[in-house]
Amino acid sequence: MLAVNVGRPAPVAEGVTSAIVKRPVAPGTWLKLSRVNLEGDAQADRRVHGGPDKAVYAYPSEHLAAWQADLGQALDEAAPFGENLSTAGATEAEVVVGERWAWGDAVLEVSQPRWPCHKLILHRGTADVAERLVESGRSGWYLRVLQEGRVPVDGPIEVLERREGPTVLDCMRARTGLHHGDPDLAARVVGAPALAAQWRTHLEAGLRSVRRHRSA
Repeated sequence: MLAVNVGRPAPVAEGVTSAIVKRPVAPGTWLKLSRVNLEGDAQADRRVHGGPDKAVYAYPSEHLAAWQADLGQALDEAAPFGENLSTAGATEAEVVVGERWAWGDAVLEVSQPRWPCHKLILHRGTADVAERLVESGRSGWYLRVLQEGRVPVDGPIEVLERREGPTVLDCMRARTGLHHGDPDLAARVVGAPALAAQWRTHLEAGLRSVRRHRSA
C-alpha cells in the first residue's frame, strides 16, 4: 500500500457535489474503519457511492503510467481516481472477488469492481475517461468491511484468505461482454457468493434479457 486517502463532499461542478477529491492521510496515523467508510471520508450520494459493499475503494498504482499516456495528464495529485487505497503489487487480473484482507484490527473483503459515473469525468476533466476505464478493465475494486477496527495508514495490508472464483477483471469483462457473446462468463460471475448485490442484480437482469432474445 502506497497511500491512504480520504475526502469530504464538496462542489466539483455547478450543482454537483462529490467526495471524489481526496487527500492523503499523514504517515503514522491510525484511522477508524467502520462498515461504511474510513474515518475522515464520506460520500455525497449513498444511493450510488459508499455503503456496506463500497466501504473502501482501492486502485492499483500500476495503472498510472498507462493513464498518463492515455489522458495526457501527469496524474501527480493524490488519489487521481478518487481511491481510498493506492495499492501496489496486484491488479484486477489477480484480485479475486471474495478474497479477504487483514489491515490493522480490521478485515475487509473484495466485493466488486468500480463502475464509473459522470463524477469521474468531471474530476479528470476528460470526456472519455469513463469509457476508457470500462474498456481497459482498469477499474480498481471496492471492499466491504467484515470486521471494524483501527487501521494504520502505513500498513501493511495482507491477504488473509484467497478464494477460488472470478477476478475483478472477470467481473468487468462479464458486464461489458454480456451482450457480445459471452453470457457464460456472466453466469459464472453471478455465482460468486461474495459479489455485491448491486453488481449481481445488473448481471442477472442482463442474463435474462439475453436468454429471452435467444429463445425468441
